[in-house]
Amino acid sequence: DHRDLHSFPTRRSSDLLGGIHDEAEIRGHRRTYIGAMPGKVIMEIKRQGTANPVFMLDEIDKLGRDFRGDPASALLEVLDPEQNNSFVDNYLNLPFDLSEVMFITTANSLETIPPPLRDRMEIIEFSSYLENDKIQIAKNYLIPRELDDNGLTGQKVSIQKSAVQELIRYYVREAGVRNLQRRIGSIFRKIAKEVASGEKKVWEIKGSDVQKYLGTRKYRSEERRVGKECRSRW
Repeated sequence: DHRDLHSFPTRRSSDLLGGIHDEAEIRGHRRTYIGAMPGKVIMEIKRQGTANPVFMLDEIDKLGRDFRGDPASALLEVLDPEQNNSFVDNYLNLPFDLSEVMFITTANSLETIPPPLRDRMEIIEFSSYLENDKIQIAKNYLIPRELDDNGLTGQKVSIQKSAVQELIRYYVREAGVRNLQRRIGSIFRKIAKEVASGEKKVWEIKGSDVQKYLGTRKYRSEERRVGKECRSRW
């Protein structure tokens, strides 16, 4: 089959870079090694069956470095538009054109990304989610997922908006929603235990019910009125 790879529709792929220490994970192994294989980039291009996929490289700020090499230097060849038209994977030992691949990377901190690698990126900064954003994410994604993961799909279980607000304001303190999902999961696991013990009722979790499942509040509210001055007086 000699069809042009560019005739395939663009496909998406994601890869987790956090914790990678071995340069061969990017550049591949030479064929002289037992169990040699191409690097993650070439392997994923082969799996997707197209030469112009969209790559999501997650947690690029958590790359490691040790005696096995520096993955960040290998990524320079991958991400630099001046070099990636002739990227050489050690397994293939032939130049491969990555110039039509779209790379999207994610990071929580810019400080831990090596400056030469950071210079090759167009940085787009996103602010943290607002409370209303988190409520909608919880309603549309987190709650249905945790209901399914804890075997409560089809049960009469619901979480009211007031309960989600209680979790956001007093039980999690983060820019994202990872810990919010964990807290929702904790509530559902305790409800699943009640279901397994034979209880049959309607579980409608309100803001006042959260302490029953998660204990006392972990944080204090930091709401301040606009224009109100705060000072200490001795």
